[in-house]
Amino acid sequence: MAISVSPIPGLPDHVNDVRRRTADFINNEILPRETELFVSRRGTTVTDEMKTAASAAREEVRQKVKAAGLWAPHLPAEYGGMGLDFLAHAYMNEILAYALGAASLFGVVAPNSGNQKILLKYGTEEQKRQWLLPLVEGTLQSGFSMTEPDVAGSDPRALRATATKDGDEWVLNGHKWFTSNGLEADFFIVMARAVEGDEEKGRMSQFIVPTDTPGVEIVRGIGIWGHHQSDHCEVKYTNVRIPAENILGHVGQGHEAAQERLGAGRVFHCMNSVGQMWRAFDLMVERSLSREVHGGLLKDQQMIQGFIADSYIDLQTARLLTIRAAEMIDRGDPRARTEISALKVYVPAAFHRVVDRAIQVWGAAGVSNDLPLAQMYLGARTLRLADGPDEVHRILIAKNIIHHYETGESWDFAT
Repeated sequence: MAISVSPIPGLPDHVNDVRRRTADFINNEILPRETELFVSRRGTTVTDEMKTAASAAREEVRQKVKAAGLWAPHLPAEYGGMGLDFLAHAYMNEILAYALGAASLFGVVAPNSGNQKILLKYGTEEQKRQWLLPLVEGTLQSGFSMTEPDVAGSDPRALRATATKDGDEWVLNGHKWFTSNGLEADFFIVMARAVEGDEEKGRMSQFIVPTDTPGVEIVRGIGIWGHHQSDHCEVKYTNVRIPAENILGHVGQGHEAAQERLGAGRVFHCMNSVGQMWRAFDLMVERSLSREVHGGLLKDQQMIQGFIADSYIDLQTARLLTIRAAEMIDRGDPRARTEISALKVYVPAAFHRVVDRAIQVWGAAGVSNDLPLAQMYLGARTLRLADGPDEVHRILIAKNIIHHYETGESWDFAT
């Protein structure tokens, strides 16, 4: 199986070039070696020897990615990246997602990539030297620590963690969970309320917190979807003292930085979903062409034909909606926020439907670790919560549209 990519009329040449080169690399270097590169997906006991071999194989691929000029599309050239514009990066993400895990071999892996963008925009030159450069080079790992167990994750302004100014230090206290990459991280970017002087609640801010700082307690890697442990961690911060210069940007900029990160991330996550839907669709159609049942092939069964038709509609609609949002962001359209919420509601649900049909066509094999479908299925369901639940995005869409009509204008769908 391989991803098939043709030039898209009307796209800038550099975008079509990135799509083609990425697809060639995925087809030649990753898809034939998926089992070797990602041994943990086999569903069997993984020995230390197997892990070592897989790690060496992934590093070999990373070096080839760098040699091909496809490393870190989200970063500017001066930081070792491709310096792609938003639209080109979105199109590249679609191709990368066809092979699950491939993005990590191209230097694009959450939460590091999001933290890199935040450090790039809000970090001082010293913060970039101390934290960003090692993160880009891979000598440091990072995590993002925002969500709290006692506060609704859809309401970041309700966060209770505080960082109180004490001389030339901040004193951090709070309880977080689903802190991404918590087991491997050398430092966290933590969302907390910066309290100075007589302030009661403080202003939302982001702080760089080394994980070996006294008072940082990694309670556990939270079990997800029946797995014993994940790298999404519960973390307690008890009187954690960090230097005053470890604040990112200015006091009160934390919510703005988080929204910038999440807005772009939603588009990239949906383009990732489209790439995985593409893979699931290919698997489903190929299975229908070869699987015999009751004296004929699945492709001749009308119910399977319905699966294929409905999945085509879901895939094309999701893809076009996501590309439209990326184009709106690229040109600075202020209504992109509504479009982002629309795709964030629609795409994960469409992704879920397409993968569900593919699993049904494959039968028992569809839920096995021999195929990527089961992992896609769980990812699609999780994405309906990540980056804001469906319900919050629906409310935002409605409010934005109603406000627009209240000003005396109808909604221009062609814009």
